Amino acid sequence: MHSLDSPHFLLRPPSADDFTIYRQFFSDGEASHFYGGPLREDQAWRTLAGHLGHWQLRGYGMWMIVPKEGGAPLGGCGLVWPEGWPRRELTWWLLPEARGNGVAVEASQAAIRHAYDSYGWPMVETHMDDANIAAQKLVLKLGGEQIAREDFPDGKMRSVYRLPHPGNTS
Repeated sequence: MHSLDSPHFLLRPPSADDFTIYRQFFSDGEASHFYGGPLREDQAWRTLAGHLGHWQLRGYGMWMIVPKEGGAPLGGCGLVWPEGWPRRELTWWLLPEARGNGVAVEASQAAIRHAYDSYGWPMVETHMDDANIAAQKLVLKLGGEQIAREDFPDGKMRSVYRLPHPGNTS
């Protein structure tokens, strides 16, 4: 497990100390709606444990987004492939107070760049719930291009977006 740098944030793997942030985010039903919330405290703990385990099982995973000037994590961003899911994807979640000021864009660009440059992935994608308008706007800011519509194992139809390398203009 390793960390990533972006201009304003350190993206580091989660630890047990991050449970407070997980509990805060996942107990907020509005904030965590598209991530399975609201969750009870024990369910939020299992989500954190799953994110930690993902690193062990897949060799990549979620990072915590920590401001370089100090303070608590603002959310998570990372590359995941849960068992049963069709492919790996970029995903993110932010505390409500961290939204709307470029945090997700900067963290996502760092994760995408790492997937292409360090992991050598031929494509980075994300899978979008049609009702998640804020995430759709983020994907467009990242230069995402819809490449498919698919049924997912949870019974939902989602759009699949290809995300370009942040350094490429094409």
